[in-house]
Amino acid sequence: MRPLIDRLEESGTVNEPRITISLTPDEALVLSDWLERLQISELGDAVDDPAVWAPLHRVAGTLDKALPALLARSPGSEAEHLAAAQARLRGEDPV
Repeated sequence: MRPLIDRLEESGTVNEPRITISLTPDEALVLSDWLERLQISELGDAVDDPAVWAPLHRVAGTLDKALPALLARSPGSEAEHLAAAQARLRGEDPV
């Protein structure tokens, strides 16, 4: 299994370390969907520390920018891509 956190890099601002996380396209699609549902549902109430929202929004925004390219790789709706990605990550036959 590959490590989730691949490397630390120096950012161009204030020399603050940055952590780079690598996800497969399936992982990115499923995580993006979950983060979106978290933000618009009562589950968001579970995040009671405002400091947590800044990195969650950064991750969600980065994933949102990547989604069009991920979805364009093959035909089908976003819902179909999501269902197939979820199935593959569960080890099931894709829908």
